Amino acid sequence: MGLMDCVTTVVGILYYGAVELNPILTGVVNANLTAFIALKLTSTVVVALIFRQAGKILMQNNRNNNRSFAWNHNILRIAYAGAALFMLVVVVNNVLVLARAI
Repeated sequence: MGLMDCVTTVVGILYYGAVELNPILTGVVNANLTAFIALKLTSTVVVALIFRQAGKILMQNNRNNNRSFAWNHNILRIAYAGAALFMLVVVVNNVLVLARAI
């Protein structure tokens, strides 16, 4: 989803005059589009690695009958689903913006 967000944002900016609405990234987009792409892709990979590492750490301490394990496992799954849902909304918004511009 992070890659799709990056691609749809860059296509919108380059070909349809779209603007980045994230106030932190707006300056980066306006200054250097290559840096924006690198930052976007790096943040996507870092978040994916954090989720992967959290899952590995949790499974290394796997005690299925432990309430703490179950609680942490559920929190991790909810956080992952929340992040995926958020990114899905972002990508759908970007696609709708591009569709309106065409």
